[in-house]
Amino acid sequence: MTDALLIFLLTGLVSMSAALSAGALNKLPEADKPSFLQNANGLVIVMVLGNLAALTLIGSLAYGFSRLDWWIPLSCVFITFPVVHLVIIKRLLGDLTNVFVCGGLAMISIPVLWWYW
Repeated sequence: MTDALLIFLLTGLVSMSAALSAGALNKLPEADKPSFLQNANGLVIVMVLGNLAALTLIGSLAYGFSRLDWWIPLSCVFITFPVVHLVIIKRLLGDLTNVFVCGGLAMISIPVLWWYW
């Protein structure tokens, strides 16, 4: 139970955080976007990382619902993950750095979810 909870919490948190940061960067006005997003390649990279992170979040939720009580993944996706992202991760890293750090961790969490399923 504790292994399943830890896997769900870590994979879900980094996946949601990367997806939320990618969404926030895509919604910025053109003048406020970082220089990395000024060209088309940077924008595509951020969009792909955000979409892969969102798909990993869905996989993490499926893992959580199959291994844990139903209320744990449900409360985490609506309360815990967004609060931790906004209060801690976004303030520490910023959106652009967070997309790459948490996006990379979300890509690492795909085989972790596959292995422990």
